[in-house]
Amino acid sequence: MKKIGILFGMEDTFPQAFIDRVNQKAEKGIMAEAVQIDKVIQNKLCDYAVIIDRISQDVPFYRAYLKNAALTGTAVINNPFWWSADDKFFNNALADQLGVPLPKTVILPSAQHPDDTTSKSFRNLKAPLDWEGIFDYVGFPAYMKPYAGGGWKNVYRLEDKDEFFRTHPETGQLVMMLQEEIVFEEYFRVYCLGGKAVKIMPYEPRNPHHLRYVVDGPPAPKKLLATVKDYTLRLCHGLGYDFNTVEFAVKDGIPYAIDFGNPAPDADINSVGQENFDWVVEEAAKMAIAYAKAQQPGKMNLTWGTFMKDAVSSNKRF
Repeated sequence: MKKIGILFGMEDTFPQAFIDRVNQKAEKGIMAEAVQIDKVIQNKLCDYAVIIDRISQDVPFYRAYLKNAALTGTAVINNPFWWSADDKFFNNALADQLGVPLPKTVILPSAQHPDDTTSKSFRNLKAPLDWEGIFDYVGFPAYMKPYAGGGWKNVYRLEDKDEFFRTHPETGQLVMMLQEEIVFEEYFRVYCLGGKAVKIMPYEPRNPHHLRYVVDGPPAPKKLLATVKDYTLRLCHGLGYDFNTVEFAVKDGIPYAIDFGNPAPDADINSVGQENFDWVVEEAAKMAIAYAKAQQPGKMNLTWGTFMKDAVSSNKRF
């Protein structure tokens, strides 16, 4: 029997619906359940052929458990090694190479010194930075947000450089990005599962959380939707995420990728709505079953993006 597990935290609706849908399909030799952990021993085989990870970004113990599970043959969705290494600024840099339109973005050192460092730790950093060059490149208004993390936490809209200098000290030890504002006419949040199943959802980030997927208006042009799908697949293939959402702000008919490293995206029925929820549950169940069938015990069964695969294949030293 191959077991599919889902590892989750406070969310309620998606995990149980996912478990129920996998088991309703009654695939021979495959069943799903909530992951159960009573001990983690180095290099010991895990009980699960596949694990859907919804929480390790907040629980380091779970991330270590998943890396050990992946080493011994579990297909972990998403790849815990890549997820640990990735960040939103790198996402932007890679997206630029993939030919996806982006807002102009720079990364900034934290306003406060990280713990266990002093000013001597930053002797390679010019003081002051070239603030005028940074501001000329990005422009104002601009958004400042953490280079890692999600959930619209610690996101600031800044009108000018004076507001920037007043606000940046509030961010403490967070490493922030400063990003050009895209004044959009349309906005999409797009699910991508298994690198092929795509669900484009109209989205309004300025609405209260529970109303962001409630968007009235005429259907988007087919050509625009095709471009959004193409860019979504480019990004998810490049990054190697099996379960991800990508956000696009559309200005003058051009979809700009705003946020596209969301490996544990919101899938709660109360926010995404019944139709989107049903799609995610169904596609996640199909993906997990397919991965369980393909899983080879004792071997590496992770998804790696084209960025990593191309980097390894081009490195002649190995």
